[in-house]
Amino acid sequence: MKLKFCGLSTLDSLKHACDLGAHYAGFIFADRSPRKVDQEFMDQLASFNFHQTIPVCVFVNPSAAFVEQVIASLPTAILQFHGDESDEFCSQFNKPFWKSIAVKDASSLPLISSNSHPSAQGILLETFSVNLDGGTGQTFDWDIIKDINLSNGYVLAGGINASNIDAAISLNPWCIDINSGVESQLGLKDTLLMTEIIQRFNHG
Repeated sequence: MKLKFCGLSTLDSLKHACDLGAHYAGFIFADRSPRKVDQEFMDQLASFNFHQTIPVCVFVNPSAAFVEQVIASLPTAILQFHGDESDEFCSQFNKPFWKSIAVKDASSLPLISSNSHPSAQGILLETFSVNLDGGTGQTFDWDIIKDINLSNGYVLAGGINASNIDAAISLNPWCIDINSGVESQLGLKDTLLMTEIIQRFNHG
């Protein structure tokens, strides 16, 4: 099982994630997100030593040109798509990618099992929101997915924190995505919360 810290937007939080041995570090490029990275931070990433941590770039309905621009700065990154992107669009960059599915209720199960993105390395399950493309800070009903079997495995996201990470681990996802659950305020990661949750993850 892997762990990803997402929504990182400062060098301090990124360095801490890497020092803790997080498998993935996620950066958000969606215009509507309060965690969107700025150009200054992007410029710093170009020379950053990620060690064993793999960067993940999160997009919502981007242009192909913009994705190419980000890849040029982070050539080792995995791409993560949260919009209406087709499998063809996502796979054109010849990079591993994850595709998100917003889970509303049991009616979402056919969409999860439809294999609409067969080229995806993983499917990320997050909480449905009318107003937000991910980053809701809320969990969905995990009972909905307790019996699913995705050939590529799945990434579990949405409101995971120190109080429910044990339950998240028990679902045996391929990867757990932590975002708002380690923030002291919106968009600001707390290094103590990051440390606590990865300790619980490692002993889960």
